[in-house]
Amino acid sequence: MTESNEPRKIDLAEAMRQKLQQKKQQQQNANKPGMSGNQQTKALRSQNNKKPNNQRRRTGGS
Repeated sequence: MTESNEPRKIDLAEAMRQKLQQKKQQQQNANKPGMSGNQQTKALRSQNNKKPNNQRRRTGGS
């Protein structure tokens, strides 16, 4: 086995584990006091966006 500078091949599961670990580390670093993370708060929006049912008007309901 040769240990060269070529990146070793890893399977998808291992790659996802590494990504998740990096993400957790970034979140921990952002939560430390004194650290300015890129966490911007979004304005709360109403979730009441259901369209009225106008089937009766379209079909000339009884």
